[in-house]
Amino acid sequence: MDTQGKPTIIEALEGPLVGSVRVPGDKSISHRAVLFAAMAEGTSRLSGVLDSDDVRSSVRAVQKLGAQVALEKMADGSLAGGITGWGSHGPCAPDEPIDCGNSGTTVRLLMGILAPWDVEVELTGDDSLRSRPMRRVTAPLVRMGARFYPEESTTLPLTVRGTRTLRAIDYDSPVASAQVKTAVLLAGVGACGTTRVTEPSPSRNHTELMLPRFGVQTTAASGVAEVEGPACMQACEVEVPGDPSSAAFLACAAALVPGSAIQIEGVSLNPARIGFLRTLEQMGVDASRRGVSSSGKELSGIISVQYCENLHGCEVPAEKIASLVDEVPVLSLVAAHARGITVFREVSELRVKETDRIAAIIDGLALLGVNAWMDGNDLYIEGNPDLHVADGLEFTSGGDHRLAMTWALAGMTAGVTVAVEGFEAVSVSYPGFLDDVRSLVRRV
Repeated sequence: MDTQGKPTIIEALEGPLVGSVRVPGDKSISHRAVLFAAMAEGTSRLSGVLDSDDVRSSVRAVQKLGAQVALEKMADGSLAGGITGWGSHGPCAPDEPIDCGNSGTTVRLLMGILAPWDVEVELTGDDSLRSRPMRRVTAPLVRMGARFYPEESTTLPLTVRGTRTLRAIDYDSPVASAQVKTAVLLAGVGACGTTRVTEPSPSRNHTELMLPRFGVQTTAASGVAEVEGPACMQACEVEVPGDPSSAAFLACAAALVPGSAIQIEGVSLNPARIGFLRTLEQMGVDASRRGVSSSGKELSGIISVQYCENLHGCEVPAEKIASLVDEVPVLSLVAAHARGITVFREVSELRVKETDRIAAIIDGLALLGVNAWMDGNDLYIEGNPDLHVADGLEFTSGGDHRLAMTWALAGMTAGVTVAVEGFEAVSVSYPGFLDDVRSLVRRV
């Protein structure tokens, strides 16, 4: 992602955060709704789809592959409408490479989607995406019979060459990754037999919850998921709930700003996605959730968070990291204000996100005067409840949307003005982030 240009000045908040807000649609579910609808026979009706750069990458990709997309911008900023998929005819090979922008979800899931078809498609992305590892996805798909060129390359650009004789496999994944799991399962939809993925710890299960709605026989247990193929996916209706990863930034802001008490409505309460809430509770924050509806099997509801005067450090075990991996940066900011040491176990996965988030967290917290370090694969943060953030600090996001929002909150919650280089990266997942934060400010 291009991060050139002047840093964005982020003004301090002028009061506590009070009231209710809705966050944009869940990014992970939005990607899957768009991609699965493109694979299906007939026209699927989607609502609540996140309108962000990443999701737009998935939309453009399926259009190039032959799906008909008619999504319109709604009054609340979401996308809604119909997608007519290629169904049993399969995707068309485009005349040019598919540019997935900054979206790892788009490119990795497309690898699985294309694997069962006799097509050859080149996949690429921006500078950041071209530096991210792809072997974790290509390796199991090669075992199933797909081919990727250049054969020795571990990064984009890569050309996928699928096959209609794809083999079902039993794959023991070395990492807990919803993207890896989903890519293999989607390939398994077009393979003959049962494709099973086993993970060292459970990752996000949106794919297992959504595939049956598209007519695919799917079974799932803790750390294990399987599909029965070949299956022809059928169109359905999908309503996308609010994104808990976006909600986490508002929740952490409320926990840090004195006098704050907010509710975040209509947000996904999928247990695999709300590890950040459990961590905030461990740190002493009054954070609760109440389920009010279920779209299919995706539970949604209300998250309530209040300011915590006495934050204290905690330990997040390795088996819980998958449920909050995208929230580690903003949770690290909360930990910086807590008494004692906070430990995030086994977070080396953060080194291969949009940027090296571990190095960025350590460097950013150092600007705040907070000591953070890695010991093996564990991240340690020595908090300071009397932390005083200097006015006028300048942070760099490295083109990473999670870091851009985290460093904006570093100043906003401390009552000072900061500058964030590459802040425009928030358009990847939460374009209206600043507006939503400021809409909650009660001036005193």
